[in-house]
Amino acid sequence: MVRKSKADALVTRQQLLDAAEQVFLSQGVAGTSLQQVAAAAGLTRGAIYWHFEDKAALFTAMMDRVTLPCECAFDEARGATPGDPCATLLGMAMAPLRALSGHAQMQRVFRIAMHLTEYTGELAPVGERHRQAVAEFVQAMELPCRALVPDAHGAALGLFGLVDGLMRQWTMDPAAFDLVAVGERAVRAYVGGLAARAATASPPAAPAGSPRKSRAQPARST
Repeated sequence: MVRKSKADALVTRQQLLDAAEQVFLSQGVAGTSLQQVAAAAGLTRGAIYWHFEDKAALFTAMMDRVTLPCECAFDEARGATPGDPCATLLGMAMAPLRALSGHAQMQRVFRIAMHLTEYTGELAPVGERHRQAVAEFVQAMELPCRALVPDAHGAALGLFGLVDGLMRQWTMDPAAFDLVAVGERAVRAYVGGLAARAATASPPAAPAGSPRKSRAQPARST
């Protein structure tokens, strides 16, 4: 009997999360009440409060059901080839794009999170966690960037902005372009620019006080 009760509770929780995903997607998070989510799930409002403290808890649980795109980049970074910063950056930048393009539920949740949510009021802590995740992603890309350019943080921010912008635009209208194909061209161009800059960079200045090489002077006849 206890097992059946736990199983029933789990089914109810999933019903509520499925309903929240659909209602948030259709009318936004701010415009959705817990009563509407309960009604969409065919349950009472009390069922929501049995499982979730408030809308923020419901929203967070809905987000936790999928791996968000940028989280995929950390797995890519851990499996990167040592000593090849360009390949590492390409892999990290493309991992979120490939993951998003091939996962329907991730697309729905990402669209809700990016386009249909205001991170104010009770959702402010959720927004802070999102900003922390972005900071970690940028920090992870700084290491390979450091091997290419002096401003590693700026380069990593730029690459993140490129990836994030592509995902935001694509989730607004997935039929507009091929996320993976366009994304790969854009990322390759960006990383190629960093590599070109590294190849043409001036050698570091000699430390102060070190002997300077001078051109050989022709011998003077006496």
